[in-house]
Amino acid sequence: MLADISKGTILYFTPVLMLTALLLSLFSYLTPTIMLHGQVALLTVTPSSALTQPGSTKAVDGPSIFLGPLGSCSRPNNEAGLTCMPSSISPIYNTSVFTSNTPSSVISAPPEGAPTFIAISLVFSVIFFVMFTAISFRHLMGKAGAVWEKPMVQRVSAWIGIFAFLIGLGSTLIIFMWFGKAADDFNQSIQGQGSNGPQLIATIGNAFTMIWVAYAFFAIPVVVSLAKFHVLATK
Repeated sequence: MLADISKGTILYFTPVLMLTALLLSLFSYLTPTIMLHGQVALLTVTPSSALTQPGSTKAVDGPSIFLGPLGSCSRPNNEAGLTCMPSSISPIYNTSVFTSNTPSSVISAPPEGAPTFIAISLVFSVIFFVMFTAISFRHLMGKAGAVWEKPMVQRVSAWIGIFAFLIGLGSTLIIFMWFGKAADDFNQSIQGQGSNGPQLIATIGNAFTMIWVAYAFFAIPVVVSLAKFHVLATK
């Protein structure tokens, strides 16, 4: 019975994990300009008195901006609708909603190669998902499954998974450090202005949480593919 549970987990649950990882990565890449506007972002700048009036719990109205790898969405106040910039791998962030004393110059797009490499990683991830799933279910495909029995095809699948994982994770770490520094510089500049500074605060967005969960899930199919557990489970 334990063997059947282990086999079922490898063959059926692992592809679901890979699909979940792929969707989470895709959603975090397309936000906020294409989908989930104002809900998911890599970096957010929102109204807050935490930096100019420490300890204050007063609600603040003001401009907001939500940044992603392909562009940004912004609004001049809490009641206004979001305006999103066109999506691009060389995004331009619209900081015109901020006042002149806002340190908006520190909010800049990450290195141009990072979004491009993430896109490449997503393409490899889709290929790996298809190949991994086909190898796992090759015993149900009849004659068509013979292609996925070949050791060379299985090795290529594993290498594609490794490339997708490393390229995507490396690019995400670069963007994380980039936006982390931008948030720190932004907040320090506002604190330096004291009570006369704009009532804003920059924070790392929840898109990174989605990405870390995605790569935690992604690691499992990669390990399974390297060890050929999904191959051995159907022998």
